[in-house]
Amino acid sequence: MSEYTSAINFIDLSAQQKLIRSKIDLGIKKVLDHGQYIMGPEVREFEATLQIFTGAKHAITCANGTDALTLVLMAWGVGYGDAVFVPSFTYVASAEAPSQIGATPFFIDVCEETFNINPESFKQAILDCKGLGLNPAAVIVVDLFGQPADVDSITNIAHSENIKVLVDAAQSFGASSKGRCVGTMGDATTTSFFPAKPLGCYGDGGAVLTDNDNDAELIKSIRLHGKGSEKYDNVRIGLNSRLDTIQASILLEKIKIFHDELSLRDKVAEEYESRLSEYIKTPMLPSYLTSAWAQYTLRLGNKRDFIKSHLNTSGISSVIYYPLPLCEQAGYKHFPSVSTGTEVSKALSKEVLSLPMHPYLKKHQIGQISDALLDACKIGLNSL
Repeated sequence: MSEYTSAINFIDLSAQQKLIRSKIDLGIKKVLDHGQYIMGPEVREFEATLQIFTGAKHAITCANGTDALTLVLMAWGVGYGDAVFVPSFTYVASAEAPSQIGATPFFIDVCEETFNINPESFKQAILDCKGLGLNPAAVIVVDLFGQPADVDSITNIAHSENIKVLVDAAQSFGASSKGRCVGTMGDATTTSFFPAKPLGCYGDGGAVLTDNDNDAELIKSIRLHGKGSEKYDNVRIGLNSRLDTIQASILLEKIKIFHDELSLRDKVAEEYESRLSEYIKTPMLPSYLTSAWAQYTLRLGNKRDFIKSHLNTSGISSVIYYPLPLCEQAGYKHFPSVSTGTEVSKALSKEVLSLPMHPYLKKHQIGQISDALLDACKIGLNSL
């Protein structure tokens, strides 16, 4: 195949690694030399870097993004009898975190345009929750595919009911809303450094961002087995959830180029927009938002599966995020959902398709992807 017809991966981590491999090797060597593999100096340095990058007062790293959610909920005292509102159209971690500490995930619907939480669905769910005898304790606001949700509207609703707002920014780290960086909205923010995320390490990792001093101290204790003033003084139930030092050393190098990579992601999204928007509904991004473009996701209706198959035949990887809403998954369908339904979430799961998206996607590759997609749309339309 020529470069213009070569196979295209969904994410290309190797291109990034080629740019910074020598620096990563040096960082890892430094850790191996000093031997502080758990909570070493690179962890503290990376946490300080996160604070500067986001503007958050506290940045507390942990083992993964799911633990980050759990740590915050534990610090807030969420547990049995409490409801945590979760969008039905998202990854399971957002519902898994409250479930594993005994709280009840309460599923709400998302908006047609943004795929993020629908504030009206949230309002109704609060009423439904009280009717079931549950205490409305927190809402997990997921910034799906990289675009920040309407945190202000959700926070106004939540705080009027004494509900805490936890922003799940696993896909939106690096984005902004109304000039505010992700990490500075809601009562706390979590993120993930899973390798496929916009800022990812070479293993698992996560972080909590907050301006609340008391919450920060609790989270630091909980991530270390509920540690008190001494190592073997465990003053509360905790977790074993630490970012290891080697991963921190890798993230320290990756965050140095992160602003440049966000700009490159913007350019990829703009190129998709210019090639596809005349024919297909492309992602809507209001002028007051920036996106981290974790995914570039289209809604393709009943042609989705045919288009995905056609792209695969053309050597182009694509992924369905997510093929089943949480409210219909076997492990979660017994939990309550908003009385007005989660019909948008259900429809999206049958229609969405995410195209290759990463900072190092070339213009000719975007052209190859777009052409194959539009060809599939034409063929699919004629065959229906």
